[in-house]
Amino acid sequence: MERILVTGGAGFIGSHFVKRLVQSPSISRVTVLDALTYAGNRNNLRTVLSSPKLTFTHGDILDRGLVDSLMAEHDAVVHFAAESHVDRSLADASGFVRTNVLGTQTLLDSARRIGIRKFVHASTDEVYGSLPSGTALECDPLRPTVPYSASKASSDMMALAYFHSYGVPVCITRSSNNYGPNQYPEKLIPLFVNRLLAGEQVTIHGNGEHVRNWLHVEDNGQGVDLVLRKGIPGEIYNLGGGTDLTTNELTALLLKETGTTWGQVDYVPDRAANDIRYSIDWTKAAQLGYRPQQPLDQGLARTVDWYRRNPSWWDASARSAGA
Repeated sequence: MERILVTGGAGFIGSHFVKRLVQSPSISRVTVLDALTYAGNRNNLRTVLSSPKLTFTHGDILDRGLVDSLMAEHDAVVHFAAESHVDRSLADASGFVRTNVLGTQTLLDSARRIGIRKFVHASTDEVYGSLPSGTALECDPLRPTVPYSASKASSDMMALAYFHSYGVPVCITRSSNNYGPNQYPEKLIPLFVNRLLAGEQVTIHGNGEHVRNWLHVEDNGQGVDLVLRKGIPGEIYNLGGGTDLTTNELTALLLKETGTTWGQVDYVPDRAANDIRYSIDWTKAAQLGYRPQQPLDQGLARTVDWYRRNPSWWDASARSAGA
């Protein structure tokens, strides 16, 4: 029976993963460490907060004393805590460096001192930068183009350095764009769904031909769980969803699911350094048993239905967050 520390466990991806762990018979204890910034919400964990397996700790991953005390009580760490919104990083990169780089270093230092069994660091496909063609492999060069992806690439390199220099048993996952229930509405799918259902306009950057790969949050959780249990220390594992869509194609699906029309869609000038195309190869994770289970059409339908049934989950100010 294992004890797992999950940083950022009250966020979108982290909370779904925590619920998976709590339901696992092989897990005896799950501790969430979360700073509850704007995108973190204890309500994301409401269905498991009463579980005797779960402990919630409100705190910062840069708090060395707190991190050491928690790390000493656990066998493994899954590190989701991060600043993750591109536009916010373009407005002010300092918080991204603080949390994503220095926060990760604080955790790695603690894991090194304590002697943790496994450290899974959750990253993003955005570190590979824009690909005109083909798919990114884990061994490919990193070419981040915005402060957010640069901070994640930096934290990836720091994690690998701690493996090579100190033997910290680090594995890295790099997932494509996640979607699903409970996602904070600064991200494209929840932002568009909330605005469309409210009869508001949505905006598409540039000509809408930017390509992203979409992965249901539960499938990402499946992949991270496999890496936690079977991943080889020092290795990186891409976690993709198998469905590449342009923004226009995704918007068409969302319009259909929400029963709205292109009359609610506006096009605006593209933002700075908006990567044209992301695509990753997840063959390596497949060797651990990874297989996305959620077809995009079904996953989107369930996601839209969740937002339709939970209109008060996010207030109007959250819905107005930038895409």
